[in-house]
Amino acid sequence: MHFVIFLTLFWVQLALAKTVKYNWSIDWVTASPDGFTRPVIGVNGQWPCPQIDVDLGDRLVVTIHNNLGNESTGLHWHGFNQRGHATMDGSAGAAQCPVPPNSSFTYDFPITQAGTYWYHSHTQGQYPDGLRGPLIVHDPQFPYHFDEEITMTFSDWYHEQMPTLLNYYQSTADVTNNSIQAGQAPIPQSGLINDSQNNTIHVKPGKTYLIHMIDMANFPGVAVYFDGHPFTAVEVDGVYTEQHYLGSQNLRIAPAQRWSVLIHTKHDTSKNFVIFATLDVNMLFPPTGIPNLPGWNGNTTAWLVYDDAKPLPPQKTFYSFDFFDDVALVPYDREPLLEPVDRRITMSMQNATYDGITRFTINDITYLPPKVPSLYTALTVGNYSTNSLVYGTNSNPFVLGYNEVIELVINNKHENLHPMHLHGHQFQVLERSYPDTGEWPGSYASNVSATPVRRDTVMLNKNAWSVWRFRANNPGVWLFHCHIEYHITSGLVATFVEAPDHLDHLEVPKDHIQACKNYGMEYRGNAAGNTRDPLNLNGQLTSNNASAFAKNHGAIFPPPMGAGSSTSKKRNVKNSRSLGPAVYNLERSKLGD
Repeated sequence: MHFVIFLTLFWVQLALAKTVKYNWSIDWVTASPDGFTRPVIGVNGQWPCPQIDVDLGDRLVVTIHNNLGNESTGLHWHGFNQRGHATMDGSAGAAQCPVPPNSSFTYDFPITQAGTYWYHSHTQGQYPDGLRGPLIVHDPQFPYHFDEEITMTFSDWYHEQMPTLLNYYQSTADVTNNSIQAGQAPIPQSGLINDSQNNTIHVKPGKTYLIHMIDMANFPGVAVYFDGHPFTAVEVDGVYTEQHYLGSQNLRIAPAQRWSVLIHTKHDTSKNFVIFATLDVNMLFPPTGIPNLPGWNGNTTAWLVYDDAKPLPPQKTFYSFDFFDDVALVPYDREPLLEPVDRRITMSMQNATYDGITRFTINDITYLPPKVPSLYTALTVGNYSTNSLVYGTNSNPFVLGYNEVIELVINNKHENLHPMHLHGHQFQVLERSYPDTGEWPGSYASNVSATPVRRDTVMLNKNAWSVWRFRANNPGVWLFHCHIEYHITSGLVATFVEAPDHLDHLEVPKDHIQACKNYGMEYRGNAAGNTRDPLNLNGQLTSNNASAFAKNHGAIFPPPMGAGSSTSKKRNVKNSRSLGPAVYNLERSKLGD
């Protein structure tokens, strides 16, 4: 009987499925969300960028036209596993080439996951300049009752543009003032809620609200508290959880993480209530780490408004935080702990100095972009696709066998916290140690859950460790990285090449290839662009090449040759249009076409 009901619901949902299409011009817009006017990257002449709302089972088609003029771009659909659609991940250098000015690019994929997601540029540290927005997948079978939905985003805001900030950050000044260790990377001027300040969120009495919260920040995590309205957690990173009442505890959201919570509004409209949020630029929060930086006020205020005629209460003052530990959550589907483990990968995150530039490393390798997107390498080197050498030394590749249970042990040897994100998966979080506990001891604690929480982004504590598991059943190329944009661009990235021998079905749309041609980036061969001998990596970009650490200009186009640039031939920039649904099989392609 249960199977019949499930099958009926499936066919009903399939019948209601629709194709949701967007046609977006990515362009410069003037905005002043904190009172300071500056150029920001918007969509169709508007900023903030629009929220996308789709239903489970829909198909999403978004065509972007890069009208920025001076920067390349692209979109990553954060949290979507893109199973069977690895070309749609949107990560420049891994799943596609950057989309240069005057080029178009279409993302087309089915919506097979429900919950809270977001989209953002995944091109050379660009999204803090404004190119990001919520993406909510509505589920007709959502397991809990609610009356209405609200989306809240939290972000930091800068008065300088990212190319300038990245150039500063990746300079010898970092070594002089030891800014990475001291947590003094360029700090934001302000914090935003829903891309504005002094926000009012209107609510009705006696209702249950499902609130989707997204931290879209470049750098800091955020602590969130609703006065008089305790949270009940019901979803993290697109994974439904059993209801967990937080009571008086604060919610801590790391960059890129999402939470959905239920709140129950009061039964009268006698007063309004303050929403407290504070950004932590130290990534340690003052009560447990370094005091706030001089002149920095990370507090951002909004209000739950029952009655516009009533006054807005003043902001609260907090002298300590009681954070809820998300590792204690239980997924709604109670997926059991994955075992036995087929392969354990241990990663140590540190930093190192190259040509006077302080960068981050994973297992002593700092990430540098290959000359060919790693997914395209997997599709064009034939039987060599399972050989990690073809992906290049500094893409930091790990080739995974199909359906292996992978255990990932991460030792964070920094004084900073790091929100680590894995594309292509929601992974099980077995353990996360407290700050200053050192490396993983090699054995599990006695309280590891039989049904661990799953996330796609987890905040690692300073000088501490975490243990994750996932099943390698999603063929593609998936980045693993810190979601602080400063840290991505300074090398805190590794590449999981997952079951590349199971990618025979995958075809790359013709407009994706055209973007590579327009950008001047190779789209066939190994990490050095060699199409004749996949094991010949002469010419790859490595940390032994001094030009790899020239000035960082972010997504500026054309990029300087060297300087971490993956371009290797004369750029041919021309007007182009979306080439529609035609596909191009890289394996069968010929040079020069």
